Amino acid sequence: MEKKRLMRDTVFLTSSSLIMRGIALVFQMWLVSRIGAAGVGLYGLVSSVSFLAATVAISGIRFATTRLVSEELGLKRIGGVGRAIRLCTAYSLFFGLAAFAILWLCAEPIGFLCVGDARTVLSLKVLSFQMPFISLSSVLYGYFAATRRIFKAAGVQMTEQLARIALVVVFLSRVPEGDLEKSCAAVSLGGTAAEVLAFGLMLSAFFSDRRRHRAKPSVSPRLPARMLNIAVPLALSAYARTSLTTLEQILVPRGLKKAGFSANAALAGYGTIQGMVFPVIFFPSCLMTSLAELIVPELTAAQVSGRKEEIRRAVSSLLKKCLLYSLFVGLMLYLLADVIGGVIYKSEEAGRYIAVFSLLVPVMYMDMVVDGCLKGLGQQVCSMGINIMDALLGVVLVYLLLPRYALTAYIAIIFFEEIFNFILSVTRLIKVTDIREARF
Repeated sequence: MEKKRLMRDTVFLTSSSLIMRGIALVFQMWLVSRIGAAGVGLYGLVSSVSFLAATVAISGIRFATTRLVSEELGLKRIGGVGRAIRLCTAYSLFFGLAAFAILWLCAEPIGFLCVGDARTVLSLKVLSFQMPFISLSSVLYGYFAATRRIFKAAGVQMTEQLARIALVVVFLSRVPEGDLEKSCAAVSLGGTAAEVLAFGLMLSAFFSDRRRHRAKPSVSPRLPARMLNIAVPLALSAYARTSLTTLEQILVPRGLKKAGFSANAALAGYGTIQGMVFPVIFFPSCLMTSLAELIVPELTAAQVSGRKEEIRRAVSSLLKKCLLYSLFVGLMLYLLADVIGGVIYKSEEAGRYIAVFSLLVPVMYMDMVVDGCLKGLGQQVCSMGINIMDALLGVVLVYLLLPRYALTAYIAIIFFEEIFNFILSVTRLIKVTDIREARF
């Protein structure tokens, strides 16, 4: 592996992610002050349904693109990259349009019957338009990740983030304060417009990149079958996992209402944790997400070349360094929780929850990197199987415990899910790579 290039890309991607998350956190502060915790909670419900639709739109193609292109490059078949991209694009367009149709046509039954809040219908219809663009952008992002030119995609993402914020501010300025339905729709419209812009920029960057790196066509055996063998199992497992996660998110406000919370109080409690606390908890995780993204093509190339010892050394070293980083971040968040909650949100409750979830930071951060390593080694189906078990347990526990123990149960369930997922994932990684010295 080219350590200097990996380090350079990691530094760049981490820096850009840090900037974007900083901007997003400031924007989240403004959004909470503009639409309140209840509004953030309502948008959280809309986002959970939208995320399920986006899972259908992507259907495993982002990772399939990264894996296919990495394999072609690892086997020195440069000319096979173009064919792989065309194949993945056709696949993504089909599922992107399908996700749009499903979300648009089913917005009302989902809003009324599934979510149980009619105020979500308008936002769901608005978000349906972004599905084809999310799907196609996933192929392009997978290409840039595999070719180690992730900085181009990162630049587009930063532009998208700024555009999203600007558009949401403009659209929200035209909505009366206190109107949660229209406020949520305004945020959704800003996000959809930003996705369209991001796809246009990503496509432009892709065409520019391909002109500079042309190659003669080459034979790539069983390319459609290889794509389907990667994307379809990943898509099916992602459907199952995301459906369960979405169901869990929908059940949380319902469970809180059964525990005695009013409708807005239930949304506020849910919104405080999901929309206020977690953005802070995950803010320093940009290093982990960058490494998890960049390690996939590196490990794939090493695996197809048979460099097993190099894989063992790289994974072992990566896990140890990530553990030290996550422990440091967790400690800082715990010590500064009250200050962060007061300064950012002017909320003692948010500060208390930040302190609680800081204890889970090492597990959350390490799990990101372990998941990236498993995907890079072709263990994506196993990884998704673990995620499905985790999500299924979460749904059962939320349904049974929230009506009785309210937010205390919700926090305990999050801890259980994260620890359960991490233990199974890291055990699988140790078995696949035989890094006995990395056992902890």
